[in-house]
Amino acid sequence: MAAPLASKAGSAGTTSKPPLPELDFRSGARVEELNKLIQEFTKHDQREYDDQRALEIHTAKDFIFSMLGMVQKLDQKLPVANEYLLLSGGVREGVVDIDLDELNVYARGTDYDMDFTLLVPALKLHDRNQPVTLDMRHSALCHSWLSLRLFDEGTISKWKDCCTIVDHINGATNYFFSPTKVADWFYESISIVLSEIQKKPQRGMPKVEKVEKNGTIISIILGVGSSRMLYDIVPVVSFKGWPAVAQSWLMENHFWDGKITEEEVISGFYLVPACSYKGKKDNEWRLSFARSEVQLKKCISSSLMQAYQACKAIIIKLLSRPKAISPYHLRSMMLWACDRLPASYLAQEDYAAHFLLGLIDDLQHCLVNKMCPNYFIPQCNMLEHLSEDTVMLHARKLSSVRSDPAEHLRTAIEHVKAANRLTLELQRRGSTTSIPSPQSDGGDPNQPDDRLAKKLQQLVTENPGKSISVFINPDDVTRPHFRIDDKFF
Repeated sequence: MAAPLASKAGSAGTTSKPPLPELDFRSGARVEELNKLIQEFTKHDQREYDDQRALEIHTAKDFIFSMLGMVQKLDQKLPVANEYLLLSGGVREGVVDIDLDELNVYARGTDYDMDFTLLVPALKLHDRNQPVTLDMRHSALCHSWLSLRLFDEGTISKWKDCCTIVDHINGATNYFFSPTKVADWFYESISIVLSEIQKKPQRGMPKVEKVEKNGTIISIILGVGSSRMLYDIVPVVSFKGWPAVAQSWLMENHFWDGKITEEEVISGFYLVPACSYKGKKDNEWRLSFARSEVQLKKCISSSLMQAYQACKAIIIKLLSRPKAISPYHLRSMMLWACDRLPASYLAQEDYAAHFLLGLIDDLQHCLVNKMCPNYFIPQCNMLEHLSEDTVMLHARKLSSVRSDPAEHLRTAIEHVKAANRLTLELQRRGSTTSIPSPQSDGGDPNQPDDRLAKKLQQLVTENPGKSISVFINPDDVTRPHFRIDDKFF
C-alpha cells in the first residue's frame, strides 16, 4: 500500500514536467519540426488533378500512343501487339536505372508540369521458361549483350541495320542488338511521324513543344490545354520470367514476403539502353527491374515514401555536379532499408523525420565506403567506378545536409512552391493564348467526355505504385486497353 500512497502524495505536491521535445542528436533539430516540414513538402509536391487536368493527361497519353502506332507502321520493326510500361515520373527522377550524364536538364515549372517515363519494347522474349540466361561474357555485372540468335530470321532481317556484326572464325555471323543504333532509329522514326502529324494539325491536338534525343532516351514535351507533359520514351527489350543472374536474390527473405506473391514480383524484366562505366556503348544493355519495383512500392509505408521523396528533392539539387549519384541509388537504399528494418517500425506514421535522417545517413555511408549494391543483384556495386575524390566531395556535401536538415527541407519546399507558381502562372496565361483544350471543341463527337476524365483519374490518382500497361492495336489506336496489375479496363 506504500507505493500508491507515495504516488498520491507526489502528484498532489508537485506539477508534472512537460515531456522534452525529441531532438536529432547530430543536428539538434526537433523531430516534430522535421515531420511538419516533410508534410509541407509532400503537400506541395503532390498535386490534385481535377477533371480538366485528368483529361489533358489522357489527351497527351493518347497522342503518344497514336504516335507509337504510326512508328510501328513505318517499317514494322516494333511488335504489332506491344505492351508498354507507363511510370509516373521522368527518368531524371530515378524511376529506371539509367545514367543521367547525357540527359539535358529539365526543370519542373520551367519546362514541364508533369513527367512520365514510357518503356517501349523494341523486341519481346515472352515465350521462354525462366530463368532467362543472358550473354554476360563481355559485360560488367547487371549488363549484357543481346544476340539476335534468340529470334527468328524475320526478326533478324528487320533489325540487322540496328545491330553490330561480329564474324566468327567458323564463318558464322552474329548480330548483336545495339542500344545506340536502336535509339538513333527510334528518334528518327519518331521525328518522321511527328513531322507528318504536324502537317495536318487537328483542333485540340497537343502541341509538340520539344523533341530531343538525350543519349538513348527520346524526351518529348507536349503542351495540351494549360498543361505541359514530359514523356521520356525508352526503347527496351522485354522479357517474361527472371534472369538467372538474379536467382539467388529469390532465395533470401524480403520485406514483401507475404504481402505480394513471388509471381507478381518476378513477372518480367527489361534490358534498357545503358552501359557500364567501361562497357561498349554500342553493344551493352543494362538489366532493369522496373516492373518488379512497381510491385514492391505497394509494400512501402506512406511515411517512408514521403521521406524518400523529400530526400530525393534535396539530393537532386545538391549532388547534381559532378553527376555520380542518381535518385535510383537512393531508391535502392530505401529497398535495402525495408529488408533490414522491422515492418512495424517502418509503418509508424510519425516517423518520417527518422526515415529522412536515416536515408541521408545510408547515402553518406555508401559514399564513404564507395559501395551501393543493386537491390536485385547485390554482387553489382553501382558506385564501384567512382573516384575517391568524387565520393568524398559528395559525402562532404551530405554532411552539410545532415548538420541542418531543417534548412535543406525549407529550401526544397521553396523550390517546389516556386515550380508550382510557375505552372499556375503559365496556366493563367495559357487560358487565353495556348492551344484549345480538348473540352473546348464541343462539336466533335469523338472528343473524350467527363466519363473518360473520371476513368483516367481512377487510373492515375487512385492506383499509386501499381503497374499500368497499355495494349495498342496500331490499326485502331483510338481504343487503348489498360491493364492495372491483372485487371483490364
